[in-house]
Amino acid sequence: MVATLGVKNRGVMNKFTWIIKYLLLALFVVGLVAPFTFQQPVLTDIQRTTSVSNKPVKVEVEVEVEVKKVEKPLHRVELPDFAAIRNVKEKKRQFFNFIRPSIIKENGKLLEQRAKISHLLTKLALAEPLSDEDNALLNKLSKKFRLNKRFTPMQKVNELMNRIDIVPSPLILVQAANESAWGTSRFARIGLNFFGIWCYKPGCGMVPNGRDPGATHEVAKFNSVDEAVRRYLFNINTNSAYAVFRSIRRQLRDQNQPLTPEILATGLLAYSERGSAYVLEITNMIRHNRAYF
Repeated sequence: MVATLGVKNRGVMNKFTWIIKYLLLALFVVGLVAPFTFQQPVLTDIQRTTSVSNKPVKVEVEVEVEVKKVEKPLHRVELPDFAAIRNVKEKKRQFFNFIRPSIIKENGKLLEQRAKISHLLTKLALAEPLSDEDNALLNKLSKKFRLNKRFTPMQKVNELMNRIDIVPSPLILVQAANESAWGTSRFARIGLNFFGIWCYKPGCGMVPNGRDPGATHEVAKFNSVDEAVRRYLFNINTNSAYAVFRSIRRQLRDQNQPLTPEILATGLLAYSERGSAYVLEITNMIRHNRAYF
């Protein structure tokens, strides 16, 4: 009896186990098929429009393009496009020919003023009185070239002889080439500043792109090449940083020696933060470009 019940129970259990396996298999299949059967497809805006109209849809995509501002020249001078000249010798020739006339012109003005001051020096040396016209000229130039107001007439004349003098053309030419990258720099193209001259009044020039925070200086702008050369010469002849330059020049004059550009260049240590390296570079440029002077 017990054995018979055991066999029957095992039969019932086998059937029950088979039913459970069948149900589990059915649930597994339903789980796999359900997401594809009951889930609604997600359509993009373009798909929805296309499915309704069955017409091609033109999609406009807005793309932000950074437009680089073109800086307009602050002058009316027709400046050669030095950057477009690929031949190095031709670029040098055109650059020097472009700057040279202004150098000759402005140096000429200084020589005329120097001749007048030399005449005053002769008068004072001979103890001759200065005329009203002489005194007016002396006062005007003393103010322009920033002389000490306490100077005597003789001191003023001597100091003016020290300050009113030329800078040799080759030295000016190579400095212009060096500072302006042969006329291709932003400051040369936009503001005719070939010499890296600074100014300090707001709006007096162009703001350097790499100016330090808190700095107020600008790179001066000019209306003509003559004006740029004139300012360069005035800077050399008045700025205390170039007192050594003026002293060397005066000694050469007193010894009746030529104003040799390489010798005078040694007085320009303060012109660049690079100091002696800058002077060496300028003197090398003078030697390498003699054929263009």
